[in-house]
Amino acid sequence: MNPPVWRHDAYTLRKLATGLQGIVNKLVSGGLLTATGTVVDFGAGEAPYRPLFAPHCKTYLACDLTAGPQIDIVFKPGQALDLAAASADCVVSFQVLEHVWDIDAYLAECHRVLAPRGRLILSTHGTWLYHPHPTDYRRWTCDGLRKELEVRGFEVLETIPIVGPLAWTTQFRTLAYHHVLSRLGPLGKLVAAGFCTLMYGRMRLEDMITPKALRETNSAIYMMVARPRLAD
Repeated sequence: MNPPVWRHDAYTLRKLATGLQGIVNKLVSGGLLTATGTVVDFGAGEAPYRPLFAPHCKTYLACDLTAGPQIDIVFKPGQALDLAAASADCVVSFQVLEHVWDIDAYLAECHRVLAPRGRLILSTHGTWLYHPHPTDYRRWTCDGLRKELEVRGFEVLETIPIVGPLAWTTQFRTLAYHHVLSRLGPLGKLVAAGFCTLMYGRMRLEDMITPKALRETNSAIYMMVARPRLAD
């Protein structure tokens, strides 16, 4: 959540963590995330954001396709999670949706386990490089991602754009130079660290000068807060 500035993707990761921290603060102050609550993390991986939620809930369940030290529940293809319907106060999904082929099934399961007053926090890529894990299927516009959620029974309450177009073009170059320089031995890695530090500062400046309206519709990542849509 707070990588060193010489890491190649530090700026993006820090912005993502900052945006998420703001959402958590709102949920806690609004009484939607409480000491008796349950948070379910879909596609948790190493569950890097557990520390943001754990102090504010009773149970944090990390779910993924493969077992691991941080994983509490393993997804079984074609089967529902071993969780009761409407049992989660919050369902979270960070940088996973672009790797999911069957979005209908994935979001339907998010909807099933989420309590009627619960919140879905989902982030995925607007513009980003190809990164299979093990596959990589999609990118979204802000409007497109919102529609994906709405047609599957969610009401989008808030959208947080993360890393605007000036900064993400620099981020992509930084990733490329880091990849090349890091293959040149210890000296190359040292040069890469210095280069990434300089680019971190440049990205901060670029996001500061990018108009808000441009960031909102042309971001590297979109994070959305949604709830199950109330019946008419």
